This record gives sequence, C-alpha cells and structure tokens, in this order.
Amino acid sequence: MRMIPEAIDQIVVHLIQENYLNEERFAKAFVSGKFRIKKWGKNRIIRELKFKEISKCSIEIALNEIKEEDYLNTLDDLILKRIDQINEQNKFKKRKKVADYLLYRGWESHLIYEKINDYI
Repeated sequence: MRMIPEAIDQIVVHLIQENYLNEERFAKAFVSGKFRIKKWGKNRIIRELKFKEISKCSIEIALNEIKEEDYLNTLDDLILKRIDQINEQNKFKKRKKVADYLLYRGWESHLIYEKINDYI
C-alpha cells in the first residue's frame, strides 16, 4: 500500500494489541482444519507450520488440541479406505502403497506400520 515504515509498525502493533494478529490462534485453526478436513498427520502439519515460520511453542500448543483417540481413529479410517482403493494382489506391495500414501500425508511411520499389520 506504499505506506511509510512508521505507519506500518504502528498498524501492526495495534493489530497485535487488539488480538487480530495472533500466531497461536492461527496455529490452532490451521491444525484443526488440516487434520479434520484434509486428514493430514502431525508430521505434515508441523512441516507446513514451520514453513510459515510459526514458533515451536505455538505449534506444540496447537497439536495438543488433537485428541489421541480421534487421531488414531482417523488413521484407521484412512488405512481402510486406501486398502479398498488399491487393486494389488501381492500383500507386500499393497502394504507399501498404503504406507507411502500415509507417509506423504504426514503420518508417523511407527503408527502406520503398526496399524497396517493389523489390516493386511
């Protein structure tokens, strides 16, 4: 908007004081949306928030909003859905395809392999 730097600083300070600019609130909304809507895992969410230069403290607070039970149930649902989509007869190739899909979406590898072994 071609404003002078002093005016920009004054406006930003006012927005922070009035709680319009709030990093923690943004992180909570981001985590909630990406988990519920896009079904991203914690690794992908953390990576994206770090890319946006959100502080580690705000990321931790936001991730604590996800209930462990909901997290594991979502992982189960994604695994079952992906297993149905893959038309592979070899169970090892099928496991790899499901695991690759979930790793791309940011789910933790130890959880993925633990759950996949229950289903395949």
